[in-house]
Amino acid sequence: MIYLDNAASTPVHQKVIDEMIPYFGEQYGNPSSIHKYGRTANVAIQGARKRIAELIGAEPREILLTSGGTESNNTAIYGTAMQGKGRHVITSAIEHDAVLEPCRRLEREGFRVTYLPVDRQGLVDVEELRRQVSPETCLVTIMLANNEVGTVQPVSEIAKIAREHKIPFHTDAVQAVGKIPVSVRDLGVDMLSVSSHKINGPKGVGALYIRTGVQVSPMMLGGGQEGGLRSGTENVASIVGFGAACNMARENLDQNMAHFRRLTSLLASRVLAEIPGTTLNGHPEKRIPNNAHFTFLGVNGEDLIIKLDENKIAASTGSACSVRIQKASHVLKAMGFDHEQVSGSLRLTVGTANTEEEIGQTVDVLKKVVAELRAVSPYKGKHNF
Repeated sequence: MIYLDNAASTPVHQKVIDEMIPYFGEQYGNPSSIHKYGRTANVAIQGARKRIAELIGAEPREILLTSGGTESNNTAIYGTAMQGKGRHVITSAIEHDAVLEPCRRLEREGFRVTYLPVDRQGLVDVEELRRQVSPETCLVTIMLANNEVGTVQPVSEIAKIAREHKIPFHTDAVQAVGKIPVSVRDLGVDMLSVSSHKINGPKGVGALYIRTGVQVSPMMLGGGQEGGLRSGTENVASIVGFGAACNMARENLDQNMAHFRRLTSLLASRVLAEIPGTTLNGHPEKRIPNNAHFTFLGVNGEDLIIKLDENKIAASTGSACSVRIQKASHVLKAMGFDHEQVSGSLRLTVGTANTEEEIGQTVDVLKKVVAELRAVSPYKGKHNF
């Protein structure tokens, strides 16, 4: 099987597993206990917190451990909205559902939410954001890199505008961390979301960076863990694994970026040259290096995924976080794509374990299955491929 859906999830690295194993067995203490078992677990958590912070240029005390990107995003949005400093939120039309759904709930609760449009390449208009800021704006939340087309947003420029107006700014960096250099100081953000399973760590664990001094209301109450912001006994083994994955991502970032670029460049150049009626979507330069998102005119993307799966290639049309619900991409719609272009989309995302040989095999299979699907396509008479 050739796995090219690394934006959905990545395999847990063996080194990460090795570091996790003791905390499933002999090191089983509750980190809130004061005896030796508890102290050992707590030390492991604090070590992982330090590694997570180092990956994004933060301080360990600024890292809130969560169950993943969705909880991190929800905490940033609700935790800020509950501060009562305004009832207007600015976001973009192409955010992940983990941002859009909390914003929609806020709307039902009487908040006003501005969904900024994007251009054909998926970029937010910074000046439009500036025009939408009001005295009631309590939060700006714009993703760093889009999970479908890979476009990287001008987050540092957005952060500057938010800072000028003293508005908290959050960015969903789940797809960016581990793919490009991410420094919370350089970006100037107040909050930033990270997820473990996107960087070869275990599922079900993540983090929210909260800049020192930023006020966020707790979403879970109880025993007061995580500085009172997230009560509940910590998932020690997974947190340790997350820390190990962050350490590997930091140490290997340059090497991984070069590897991603080499594979996606090979993939894009061959697909565009050898399969007619094909476009590469997203910004041509401002994009994460492991993402290649295509539109194949005259092809249904879901049919294409099924055909690829039959040929032992794993791919996707977009987000895998919607409980298997197949729906038209709101991202591509916001970018101005018509129905045929939206339905013919395919996302291929490479990981550290992929090879040039796999890319070559994938292109060969794509050429074959695209031709097969076009032969029976309802759009057959519309195009001359």
